[in-house]
Amino acid sequence: MGWTAADIPDQHGRTIIVTGANSGLGLETTRELARNGAAVIMACRDVERGEDAARDVREDLPDADLRVEACDLASLESIRAFAERLEGEDVDVLINNAGVMAIPRSETDDGFETQFGVNHIGHFALTGLLLETLGIRAERDSRVVTVSSAMHERGEIGFDDLQGEDSYDPWDAYCQSKLANVLFAYELERRLLTADANAESVAVHPGYANTQLQFRGPEQSGSRLWMAASRLANTVVAQSAEMGALPILYAATAPDVEGGAYYGPGGLGNMRGRPERQASSARSYDRETAQRLWDVSSELTGVTYDLPEPKAEQSA
Repeated sequence: MGWTAADIPDQHGRTIIVTGANSGLGLETTRELARNGAAVIMACRDVERGEDAARDVREDLPDADLRVEACDLASLESIRAFAERLEGEDVDVLINNAGVMAIPRSETDDGFETQFGVNHIGHFALTGLLLETLGIRAERDSRVVTVSSAMHERGEIGFDDLQGEDSYDPWDAYCQSKLANVLFAYELERRLLTADANAESVAVHPGYANTQLQFRGPEQSGSRLWMAASRLANTVVAQSAEMGALPILYAATAPDVEGGAYYGPGGLGNMRGRPERQASSARSYDRETAQRLWDVSSELTGVTYDLPEPKAEQSA
């Protein structure tokens, strides 16, 4: 039958950050991690919605160890403040989950196109600022799990117009951001390997899961036809959010997870089913593109990683 939430190992004594934990895949991931004993830091843009989500989890799990913290991935100031509040704490896993999909063009607080800014840039900055908190040079093993999408296969990194200022298509921008997620996860793994760090970086995708993410685009664009199509697809095609969270949970907890790997559902069209290791797109393995994206991301955010550039022989 494959791996299920029942196979999650005991998580007592582990602390896990989940971005976008107040809804959808983030909420289901939080619920199952807490069910198995993890202390979960729910990093949410809206603290009030985060507290509502925490109460929802505690209705099922009264002893859930949850902590809601403000972290807006569209604001470098908010990201830095979140990281500063966690200084001195020990975190075992960072799950880069929060995201937006196919929305009309807008900009983050720092002037980045929102999909690129939230889905990639925000998580790039957050991960870099939390490296010491993750204890990558400590004896414990830590993980960074970055949630991408099967749509990354359509993505290209448009370095000449990263922010979609000259030409913008909501779906192209989304696919670019999701390809950036995988490129980042692989480049981070190469640098962790070169540093001989006790940490792994993994990329995942949830397949097609029934969440509110699909409705952001039609809501913001005011398209009734798109909204109706999204509702129909979520009802007929999508798997549940609980199933969509499985690849994330597997990557965060399973003992046989390998750094630099890509995990997703192994059923029909890789859109549903139990998690398995998969191959990502050919573009996602382009090391030159990954290196350039890394350098651009560091320049845009002002966040530098205390990690060496990868050796040529590193294969992640």
